[in-house]
Amino acid sequence: MSQSVAPAEQSIPSCNIAFASDLATMEIALETLGNGGLVAIPTETVYGLGAAMNNEVAIHKIFTVKGRPQDHPLIVHIANIDQLVTVARDISDDAIKVARTCWPGPLTLLLRRSELVPLSVTGGRETVAVRIPDNQFTRQLITNLGSPIAAPSANRFGKVSPTTAQHVCDDLQGDVDLIVDDGSCLIGVESTILDFSVSPPQILRPGGIPVEDIEHILGYQIRSSNGISRASGMLESHYRPSCQVLLADNEEAATLLFETLSPQQHPARILNRCNNLPLFASLLYNDLRQADTDQIHTLIAVLPRNIGLGAAINDRLAKAAAPLPGLPGLPGLPGLPGS
Repeated sequence: MSQSVAPAEQSIPSCNIAFASDLATMEIALETLGNGGLVAIPTETVYGLGAAMNNEVAIHKIFTVKGRPQDHPLIVHIANIDQLVTVARDISDDAIKVARTCWPGPLTLLLRRSELVPLSVTGGRETVAVRIPDNQFTRQLITNLGSPIAAPSANRFGKVSPTTAQHVCDDLQGDVDLIVDDGSCLIGVESTILDFSVSPPQILRPGGIPVEDIEHILGYQIRSSNGISRASGMLESHYRPSCQVLLADNEEAATLLFETLSPQQHPARILNRCNNLPLFASLLYNDLRQADTDQIHTLIAVLPRNIGLGAAINDRLAKAAAPLPGLPGLPGLPGLPGS
């Protein structure tokens, strides 16, 4: 008589997770990257899917694992500001000023690419996105590797970004060689992207550093770009959970919509952390993921004021949102972006 094993037990790949606090993890990560493997690296924003920048075979693996279009650029992570001149050229004084003030931290600069940066990293563009992550393990890893690390978020393309090692495991499972666990990401939304390849500079993506802070450093206002995608996170539809996400201007509008949805038949939930924007940002992606885990049909997110960190939160929610068929123009609701 033959015995069978439940298919679910066979089909779930294991994840190779190592803690950043373990002394052996650094050597394991270095060996993995040196052999052309992929390492999920912790940062203050989200977990990244990292490869040695100068290993084009490994870079190709990133696009394959994520299902990411080849023309969608990656962000190059460096360990210190002295490395900036090795990956970029024609760097303006203002770019240096912002970098020295905000790095390490959630700011990415878009600059002219140096010859050392493969076009596979930049999506075929002559610009490169660069930042110094505010995570001690990852900066030391870059230093020890002797090469910048190219990394997008460590998840499937277009889906909700990961802010814990478990999120990476849930998404990529056996497709990533090593996941370095350094706890939950403190900021929880991606970096602000500032384009210094044009003059005056432009904000391509709001993120962990408010635009107002950058304007204070530079002494002048910066406009946002609404043009073609030149960096990560500029697609209209992104950061998408499986559940439907709707947006409301305030708690009253969210409650009205909640009651209209017949939540007894289709489970709905209101997300409102507008009284604490750092907490809202740090838990945003976890909240989106938890809605899927709890089999919520519709998540109604109350939008914070569109200033400071609120601009980054609103950007992510707008890209995660989808319209509810048959219910346009409800009172108190902003326009809902298409997919």
